[in-house]
Amino acid sequence: MHETSASGIAAPRPFDRRDARTLTLSALGGALEFYDFVVFVFFAKVLGALFFPPDTAPWLAQLQAYGIFATGYLARPLGGIVMAHFGDLVGRKRMFTLSVFLMSVPTLLIGLLPTYAQAGMFAPLLLLLLRVVQGIAVGGEVPGAWVFVAEHAPRGRVGFACGSLTSGLTAGILIGSLLAAWINGHYSQQQVHDWVWRAPFLLGGVFGFLAVWLRRWLSETPVFAELRERKALAEGFPVRQVLAAHRGAVALSMLATWTLTAAILVVVLMTPTLVQASFAMPPALAFNGNSIATAALMLGCLAFGWGADRFGPARALLAGVLGLAVSTYALYLHLVSGSTAHFLLLYAIAGGFTGVVGVVPTIMVAAFPPAVRFSGLSFSYNIAYAIFGGITPPLVGWLSARFGGLAPAHYVALACAVGLGVAVHLLRRHGGGTPSASPL
Repeated sequence: MHETSASGIAAPRPFDRRDARTLTLSALGGALEFYDFVVFVFFAKVLGALFFPPDTAPWLAQLQAYGIFATGYLARPLGGIVMAHFGDLVGRKRMFTLSVFLMSVPTLLIGLLPTYAQAGMFAPLLLLLLRVVQGIAVGGEVPGAWVFVAEHAPRGRVGFACGSLTSGLTAGILIGSLLAAWINGHYSQQQVHDWVWRAPFLLGGVFGFLAVWLRRWLSETPVFAELRERKALAEGFPVRQVLAAHRGAVALSMLATWTLTAAILVVVLMTPTLVQASFAMPPALAFNGNSIATAALMLGCLAFGWGADRFGPARALLAGVLGLAVSTYALYLHLVSGSTAHFLLLYAIAGGFTGVVGVVPTIMVAAFPPAVRFSGLSFSYNIAYAIFGGITPPLVGWLSARFGGLAPAHYVALACAVGLGVAVHLLRRHGGGTPSASPL
């Protein structure tokens, strides 16, 4: 077992083979689960047409589908708070495995759902219910994964560990994007509407059960094991202790999460559909661009995670949000000009700077003490994601239809300004960001 100090700080040591295995298995399992959660958005246009009355205006059907997608975010706090409660009291690993099981079942069932033509209003209601269960599952998965890998990482490598895990999660987006691009390139739109749309969800259910099996090889974190051995675990309700003693950390984490939400949702998940609706871009080109951007995002998470360890999380966040705002404007200004000649390149650059999201978990993990870390991070992250993740898809979709193609870039710039404020606050308070970027 890796050693930790009495304060819950990981002892300095080299990054070894056990660390590599933990990161690999955690990231792979997270990728499979995150694929299940996000594949919905890549087929939002198709789901809008299939699960709502046929006389619904296309823009309204798409907006309603985004609304159902957003309910997954609204359900996240419930799963996050409950799983984090037990994660702080009985162990990180158990909740880490439960969350992926809860994701695989509804994903499989979405692929088996009847459409509006077959079941009427029951169809969108069932879709909504399953999306809520997905939200509950991912509410425990993402915070739990960050805490899990951070508490396994050696001192001075927490940023890289969190960046690597985030890169793995975004690999799930890449899998969904590649599959959507392949489907749109090999099947007609009629075939996709008839039956092909079901395949990604059925495949996702199988992915989820594979992730459950993978996680049986992981061990409990040394930080939690040390707390349990010293009988220093939280008592009662950890989230109550968080709200009583760590409100500043909660506020900081929620603001950082807003930046993360806007970056992932708008730049990566929504852009393929937005460019089709606002700029009449062919679906195959939109999804090919998204695949390239998501691959760049994965590399960006690794780079910014390394930067958090090397230069401090605050400096890495500062550089990242500035680059994200500029690159997102460059992408959408190019499209507004009527050209798509440099779409793939500009989307890749924006995707790379979206990798700044890999810094956010390092900041949040550092904000809370070990005994209530899971609850503090999960509460802050999931409440913020419920608010901003819930309003962002329908809001950006409506703003784009109402005010034109630059609306998504304006929204991302606003969220980047919030991230800039977080970075400046950390620089003033700690000089380099979080204290040592290794809080464990």
